[in-house]
Parts: sequence; C-alpha cells; structure tokens
Amino acid sequence: MAELPKTLFSKHLLKLLKSEKDPISALSLFDSAIRHPDYTPTPSVFHHIFRRISQSPKLLPQLARIVNLIQAKKCICSEDIPLIVIKAYSSNSMVDQALDLFQRMTEIFGCEPGIRSYNTLLNALAESNQFNRADLFFRNFRRMGVFPNLETYNILIKLFCKKKQFDKAKELLNWMSERGMVPDVFSYGTLINGLAKSGEMTSALKVFDEMFEREVTTDVMCYNILIDGLFKKGDFLKANEVWEKLVNSSSVYPNVGTYNAMIDGFCKCGQFQESLKIWNRMKENNRQMDLITYSTVINVFCESDNIEGGMTVFKEMIDKNVSPDVAIYNALLNGYCHAGKIKECFNLWDLMEKDNCRNIISFNIFIKGLFENRKVNEALSLWKQLLHENPSLINSTTYGILIHGLCQNGYIDKAFTILKEAQGKSKSKSKSNNLDVYAFSSLINGFCNVGRLNDAVCVLDLMVTHGYNPNTNVCNTLLKGFIQAHKIKDAINFFDKMATRGCPPTIVTYNTLIDGLCKSQRFDEAYRLVKEILEKGLKPDMITNSLLMRGLCQDMKVELALKLFHQVLDNGFKPDVIMYNIIIHGLCSTRNVGYALELYLKMDEHKCVPNLVTLNTLMEGFYKVRDCINAYVIWGRILKIGFQPDIISYNIVLKGLCSCHKMNDAIHCLNDAVAMEIVPSFITWNILVKAVLKSIG
Repeated sequence: MAELPKTLFSKHLLKLLKSEKDPISALSLFDSAIRHPDYTPTPSVFHHIFRRISQSPKLLPQLARIVNLIQAKKCICSEDIPLIVIKAYSSNSMVDQALDLFQRMTEIFGCEPGIRSYNTLLNALAESNQFNRADLFFRNFRRMGVFPNLETYNILIKLFCKKKQFDKAKELLNWMSERGMVPDVFSYGTLINGLAKSGEMTSALKVFDEMFEREVTTDVMCYNILIDGLFKKGDFLKANEVWEKLVNSSSVYPNVGTYNAMIDGFCKCGQFQESLKIWNRMKENNRQMDLITYSTVINVFCESDNIEGGMTVFKEMIDKNVSPDVAIYNALLNGYCHAGKIKECFNLWDLMEKDNCRNIISFNIFIKGLFENRKVNEALSLWKQLLHENPSLINSTTYGILIHGLCQNGYIDKAFTILKEAQGKSKSKSKSNNLDVYAFSSLINGFCNVGRLNDAVCVLDLMVTHGYNPNTNVCNTLLKGFIQAHKIKDAINFFDKMATRGCPPTIVTYNTLIDGLCKSQRFDEAYRLVKEILEKGLKPDMITNSLLMRGLCQDMKVELALKLFHQVLDNGFKPDVIMYNIIIHGLCSTRNVGYALELYLKMDEHKCVPNLVTLNTLMEGFYKVRDCINAYVIWGRILKIGFQPDIISYNIVLKGLCSCHKMNDAIHCLNDAVAMEIVPSFITWNILVKAVLKSIG
C-alpha cells in the first residue's frame, strides 16, 4: 500500500487510490487518509471509494460506515454519490438498506433524490419481486414532484412481465406511443423476453414484428431471446426463420450468443447436422468462439455418437489456448462411454485429474458408463475411490446410478447391501442426501425381474420408512412382478392397497392387471376392472381395449370383441396393427376367415400397415378351413410386400400343406426354409413327423 505524504490533498489521494488495483488496499488507504491530520475527504474521493467498494460484495458492509462519515463531516454531495450506494445495495438484494438511504438522502448527503434514484429503487423492488411495494412506490412519483421518464416506463413493463400481466405491458407500450414517448429497444425487448420466458412465443413474435412496423431499431439480444425461446418450445423451423431474418439484416449481426443458441438449440431438437452447419458458418466468418461455443459443439458431436468429431474440436480448442472446463470433459467422457471406448475413457479420466477437472457429475457419468459396458469391477473400483477420496461429494444420483447398474448386471444382492448402507448413513440426515426414488425403484425392478417378490416388497417398505412415497411407476413395476410370477391374488391385494399408499392406479396400472387377469382366464374380473375405469372417469386407451379384446377372444367371445372393435372405431380411435392382429386372430380361430380378410383389406383405410404377424395369422386361418388357394395368395403377398418369412411362417405353411395332404410341397417348403438359412424348430419336425406317421397309418 502506498504511503501518504505529510500534506495531503484530495487530488493526490485520488491518484493514489486509483493506483491501487485491489479494493481492500484502496479502502485501507482511504481509512489512513481520514485519520490524517487536517484532511477532510471531498465528494470526489467519496465517489471513488464508493465505486471501488461496490465492485467487491464482501466490502459492502463498509458502505454504511462511510455513509455515516459523510453525515458526520456534513459533506454536501451531488445525487451521483448516494446513487452509487443505492445501486450497490439494490444489485446485492439489500433493498431495505437502499430504501432507507433513499429516504435519508437529503439528511445525509444534502441533495434531493432525482429521477435516476427513483428509477434505481423502483427497479430494485421489481427485481426482488416486491410487486406491491413497487406499485406503491411508483404512485408516490408525482406526489413527490418527480416525472417518470422512458426508463421508468421500461421498469414498469418489466414489472408487468414479472407478474405475467402481458396485456398491461402491451397497453403501456401503446399508451407511451400515443403520448409521444417513443418506446425503445429496451421497452420491446423487455416484453419479448417476458413472453418468451413464459413460453408465449406467438405473442413474442407479434411484438417483435410490431417493432419493425413502428420503426424501432432492434438489437441482437431481441433475436437471441426469440431464437432461444423457440428452440425451448421445440420449434426449430421457426427459430431458423428468425435466424435467417437476422443474417439478412443490414444493421444487426449475430454475436457469439446467437451462434451458441443456434448450435445448442438444433442439438437439443436432434438436428445435429444443422448444428454443425451453423458452427461451420461461424468458422467461415472468423467469429471468435468462447468456452460455451466449444462446449456446445463438443456436446453436439457426442450426442450424435461422433466422439471422434468431439475430440477434433477439443484438440482445436487446446491449440487456440482455450482451457476446457469440467463440463467439456464430462461431455467427452460421456461420449466415450456411449461409444464403448473404455480405454479412452480411462486416458481422459487421468487427464481430467491432471487438470483438476473432476466433479461428482464426472464420477456419476463414468460409473454409469462402466456399468453400461459391463465393466462391473471397474465401476466398483471407481466407487471405492470416490468413497475414499471424496465421500462428501456422493449424492443421491450417485447411489441411484450405482444401484441401478448393479441390478442391470445381475448383482442384486450387492445393490441391496449398498442401499441399506446408504440408508444407515442417512438416518441422521435429510432424505435427499443419499437416496432417491430412482435407487429404490431400480432395486424393486431388479428383484421383480428375478422373481424375488418378497425382497421387492421389503424394499418398498424400506422406501416408505425412509420418507418416500412410492410413485405410480414403482407400484406398477411391483404389480407387474406379481403378475409375471403368476401371483394374481397378491397382485389384486397390492392393487387394492395402492390408493392408501398415496399411489392411485393409473390407466397403465389397470392395463397391467387386466392383462394378468386375462392371461389367468379370469375374464369376468377383467371386465369389472374396465367398468371401474369408466366409473372413475379414466379413459381406456388402445392398450386397454386390445387387452380386453384378446381376453374376449381367448374366452371364445369373438362377437363381443368385434363389437368392442367397432366401438373403438366409432369413438374416433385409429386401431393399431396389434389390435387388428388380435381381432383377425380371433375371427380366424372361429373359422370366420372371410370376415378376417375383410378387416385386413380395410386396414389401409385406417392408415394401418399390416405386419408379418397379420399375414401369418390370415394364412393360418385359410389353412384351417382347407382353403389352400387363398393361403397361397397370402404367401405370395408376404413375398411381394418384401417381408422375410420367419420360422413361424414356414411352420404355418408346412402344417397347412400337410393337412391338405401335399407332402411333396411341404418338403419343398422345408428345403426353401433351409436355403433361406432359417433353422427348423422342434415344432417344424413335430409337424413333419406327425404328417408322415399319419400318411403311413
């Protein structure tokens, strides 16, 4: 810190203060000066020290001390000096302190607050969402003899937007124009930004067009806001239209933020090639890229499964002396994991350690990637490293990834052990610290998949004990587990208790149970569930109707299934190929092949494309009624459409030909299947052996 001379003048002190780069050192020098004999600070010195302090948030408490000094010294100041303090308080969410200083400005500084001070405080109240206080404060403007200016009205527009009162904001814009106070780019930009943040992009575009109609000069920020908002709505075509309007403008040019928004937006909409086109244009125009640009482009390559492209950009970035951050490293790590390049993952991991660029997200990505690539030992080794080096970093996402990965790789007991360990660590902490719903649901799903339903129920109980209410997905998983294990009684009991667990059944829940009941031949109970769906005001979906039709057909109630099918059509639904296949199969099973063929021919009317199952079912139906000619026609259609007949197709033909006593044709069919590299199954040989024995007997 510089030394003060014996005789001190404000001009000399200002020079010394300006030479101090560190605000703390500048404040220390100022404090030394005010202790200097025969020296009284001037307004210019106070102005400078307030400005320096306001740049350092940790020094803000010192403002009040210096304000008190001004009052004690009775130093008369212009509005500029208290305005610095009011702005400092306002920008640091210290609105009450700002208001107190505003009200005492005359008493302390000897000056009256002008429109700038009023606007600063009004803006502070708006930014801190103190809407009622802001409204009241604005009403005092005229009473205090202060006349609002353009900046005031721009703040009011912001206030209306924050309250989502966009109509009032538009009315104010029109009122300003009518009174001759022409709204500027900030007026329109504030409204456009408010509308865009609320997802009202049609209105935002309308306001943007109005700017041009009223000949208000726009800026690149307005374009950026619109582009970002449109991409967030998934409307990349409209976003591209705004971009084209910008690049064709003669007065406004894209900045790095525009390019970043375009690259990132196209990427998030899955338009990877369009993202790269924008990036190439940026390079062709020699536009300076920032860290966000590189991060976004690398992410584009990684998301489009082109890790080599991502690494090329990474190397280019290093060559240009742009230091990567942890987000870029994480994107590359994720890309390598998805590409299954584990060796490269470990090389990158070492580089991340060298550059001190690892965080918990890095660990989560790598552990997940190792599990997805079946590298269980390596994933557990990384987990142990994290436990040893940075246990405080571990979060619920980490545990969720670890437990899910172990379950997916068959290490369910290990996953259960880790979950119980995590639960033990969480007993004295909040529930969000270690475990979340994902961890519990992964383990429940894992136990259900291997038929360990008692353990799945145990995990559900642990989940509730831990303070989590199971969501519908968790309950549906357990319900499905009971059904897959043919424990229909347990499934029904669990279903009945779902509502009391705070997990009311959804249409997916009902579909799961209906499917189980139909497969168990408990059709009456399935029909009652459908009735319950309707009584509760839920809408049966295509899956519900398909399951019910399948159940009716299995119960040989094909006419009822057909009636339900026509109800679906009458209600405006378009049946999918699964529903058509169910009805066609039901009709064929009752030898009503003619009607089944009719339905097949009408599929095109409902824009439903038949699949191989449809044609296999029809062909089998014709063979059942010994209609070999139409069965041949269907076989020809299978080949003409371009379907590759599978072993099921060949088995149907073999069985049909044998039933029609066409053994030679059947043998030719078998040879054709073998030539097509289709391996005959046990059913194939069973059909042929039975046919031969029948012909001998």
